[in-house]
Amino acid sequence: MASKLLLIAVFVLDLIAFGLAVAAEQRRSTAKIVQDSEVNYNYCVYDSDIATGYGVGAFLFLMASQALIMIASRCFCCGKGLNPSGSRTWAVILFIICWYLRISPKLFFLIAEICLLAGSVRNAYHTKYRTIFSEQPPSCETVRKGVFGAGAAFIFLTAIVNKFYYICYSSASENSFQA
Repeated sequence: MASKLLLIAVFVLDLIAFGLAVAAEQRRSTAKIVQDSEVNYNYCVYDSDIATGYGVGAFLFLMASQALIMIASRCFCCGKGLNPSGSRTWAVILFIICWYLRISPKLFFLIAEICLLAGSVRNAYHTKYRTIFSEQPPSCETVRKGVFGAGAAFIFLTAIVNKFYYICYSSASENSFQA
């Protein structure tokens, strides 16, 4: 039987990661161009950088959630053989979906982590360009709208697939083969 304590712990970690990703999307840095009349140049002024911390926090909570599932299921490849059943079939299908043909890390997890990490890095980047009044205004780069939102969506998908995977794995391993 699937460990209810583990499922609750993973749910809480995923929920925190999702909440932080949504908060990061809401608190993305914005910039405005300011003219400095004394020195005759334009420059960018950025507001709060809190979204970077939220994005990194979501990244770490999602990673902890994945580590718990992988440790509990012994990465599916290690350990005793699973009992042939519908649960084993679903565990294998979800494992293949999650691990994307066992070549790369979990697909949904990987996309979520990339969105969160890229969003955090881009949000922390503040341009330092200055231009003279007569030139074009400086490019005040900020993270695109939806990057953290995409990370939150993939956190949600990762959470669903991983919980089903773990439940199917646990059900199939109850009466596992003894080697």
